[in-house]
Amino acid sequence: MRVLLDQGLPRSTVQHLSDQGIDACHVADIGYSRATDETITDLALERGRVIVTLDSDFHRLLAISGANGPSVIRIRREGLRGPEVATLIVRILEQIGDQIEVGAMVTVTEQQVRMHRLPLRPVASKPSRR
Repeated sequence: MRVLLDQGLPRSTVQHLSDQGIDACHVADIGYSRATDETITDLALERGRVIVTLDSDFHRLLAISGANGPSVIRIRREGLRGPEVATLIVRILEQIGDQIEVGAMVTVTEQQVRMHRLPLRPVASKPSRR
């Protein structure tokens, strides 16, 4: 699995993931530290990478666009260091990597890992009462 770490995640995570056989890069190491979320999404899609982020905007982009990729793993845990982030990513990939391979939106909290397959189904809006 090929992983693209977003800004905000420790750059040292790349080495820890590489040590475990995962092809990883950080946006700052490839000149995309100031890129928009849309640009990073396009890059991940072009390069066949899963985005790992702390940012909810990637999930929002997937929900709005109805796209079936790239997969995004959003980590909602504060203060993790590189080795801890790498261990968490490896655990997630072991548990649901097959789903991530085909397109998924994943949210990781202290208590749980939630996953939605891509593309997301549109939610019917309720008629307004006027």
